[in-house]
Parts: sequence; C-alpha cells; structure tokens
Amino acid sequence: MTCTERSERIRAAVIGVGAMGRHHVRVYAEMEDVELVAVADTDEMAAQRAVHSYRVKVYADYRDMLDQEKLDIVSIAVPTQCHGEVACEVMSQGMHVLVEKPLALTRAEGQRIIDVAASHGVKLMVGHIERFNPAIVEIKKRLERQELGRVFQVHARRLSPVPGRIQDVGVVLDLATHDIDVMRYLLGSEVERVYAEIERKAHDTCEDLLSGLLRFANGVIGVLDVNWLTPTKVRQLAVIGEGGMYLADYLTQDVYWYKNSRVAGTWDTLGVFRGVWEGDMVKMHFEKKEPLRAEIESFVAAVVEDREPHVNGQDGLVALELAQKLIESGRTHMPIYLQSERG
Repeated sequence: MTCTERSERIRAAVIGVGAMGRHHVRVYAEMEDVELVAVADTDEMAAQRAVHSYRVKVYADYRDMLDQEKLDIVSIAVPTQCHGEVACEVMSQGMHVLVEKPLALTRAEGQRIIDVAASHGVKLMVGHIERFNPAIVEIKKRLERQELGRVFQVHARRLSPVPGRIQDVGVVLDLATHDIDVMRYLLGSEVERVYAEIERKAHDTCEDLLSGLLRFANGVIGVLDVNWLTPTKVRQLAVIGEGGMYLADYLTQDVYWYKNSRVAGTWDTLGVFRGVWEGDMVKMHFEKKEPLRAEIESFVAAVVEDREPHVNGQDGLVALELAQKLIESGRTHMPIYLQSERG
C-alpha cells in the first residue's frame, strides 16, 4: 500500500541526531500528519537527549531499527562519508529518504545513491535547505516576473567560525554547496566554468576558506565568499541586475531591493541598459517560516502526492560535482571548463 492510499499518518524515523538531525526529530514530532516512530544513533546518550520529550524508540544501530519498525520515510543526518551506505540500505528496504547535503563525498557514491533510489522506486530528496528559506523563495518569484531585468551577478557570503563537529569535509562541501545550489535554482542555468582559491588556515584536515567564481551558461557570474575563519556568522546573498540589487539575509529572512533609479518603472526599455544610479531602498514583505520545516513538509508532500521532490538526487549530484571542481581548481590554481562549455 502506498502512502497516498494510507489513512494513517506517515511513519518517520531519523538516523543521526547530532547538530542537524535533532532538528529533524523536532520538526517531525510537531507535524500532525507524521508519526515520529524512532531514531538511531551510535551515540545513545545523544539520541536520548534528542527525544527526551517525545515517546520515540531509540536504537544504537540503524539496521536494527529498519528490521523492527514499519517506516515510510527516513531522514539521514549522519556524517557525509556514511551517506552512501546508510541511504542505500534504507532505500533498498522500500523507504523514502531525505538525506542531508552534500549528497555524498564522491560523484560515484552520489550516483550510486541515485541509482538505488530509482531501482527501488522510492523518493530521494537532498537537504539543500536554503531553497526553502522564505528570502530565497521571494527572490525566485521576483526573478521569474523579471522584476530585476537581466541579472549580471550573484554574490554569496557564508562566513562563520570553525565548527568543531565537522571533520570529514571542508568548507566547500559543507557550506559552499548551499550557495551553488541556490544560484542554479535562482538562475535556472548551468555552470560552464569554475575557478577557485582555497586555503587551510585553522581546520585540522580540510580547506576552511574559499574564494570562488562560477560562470553560468546565461552569462551570469556567481561569486562565492565562504570561510570558517570569521568570528561572526554571516549568511548573505546579493543578486545584481538591471533593476538594481536584491540583498537577502538568510538568518533574518529579510530581503531588500536597492533600486537602480535609471530604469525603475520603465521595464519596456530594459533591453538598453544605460548604467546605474542610486534609487530607493525597499524592504520586501512576505511570510517567514522555518526553512527546515518547509523542507520536511515538501518532502512529505512529495511522498504522499507521488511527485518529484523539490530538490532531487540530480540536484544534489550537480552541487557535489561543482564543489569538487572548485576544490580541484583551488589545488591546481587553474580554471576548470565543464563539458557544456567545451561542447
């Protein structure tokens, strides 16, 4: 019986209840149409803390949980190096999966996850949470209305202190993948060329600073300013075009439109761009919502309605590939051309 035929609530579990997974636990527990059944984590004390106020079973081994519980959906928030093993095991038993980003450590492992999902006919969603940030949702709507005219550049700043919890990936896979995915989503275009400078200043094993450039097929330049070296947390995105600039703050979910007064209100003449002049600044008003809750609600809806998830496996794979190309460029100090540009 599929979820669309079920009259009872969707039965959910979470594997990995650390910094991110415990929030999946909270959101599932708060949803009326979902029953949070169980969690699994090798750190049993962490698992008990994550479910202390919920009546949920706790397992030290996720395989025991899969054997003993009847589940429809599973969130996977284990370390990236374990994504392939865990996701494939869960999906092979017919359960739909939401896996935290990045999809995997390697392209081959990411493709394997996608192939297993397809072979077992289950939904695979990748947790690129920023697509569900109301600030990004609002900008996407306005870009689709061509309110900004031609877009010239998208500039992301994602800065924070070193996270002690992350040891298996660096700042490119952990943080920059957010903005790579957001840029592809907003622009509706693929990347043709990448160039990056990376450094390791404070992290024990991986790069902790990225200055990256993405050249999109539609001519837009993506700028990535990402590090684990800044004492304060910054999460901003600027979209610059003929009509001015949208400036979004991911943390506050605020979006400001700094208008170019030369063209504001004369959209029929945007084909002839005549430069920039400072205009009005407008704060946009829209409903705010926790991005993780919006993400999980979207995942559940995709399962119930039997439709493609908003962020599918291929989206996750492309973000992973581009992140790897940025790392390669940073190591070789050379631009990397993707096949789409070379033809």
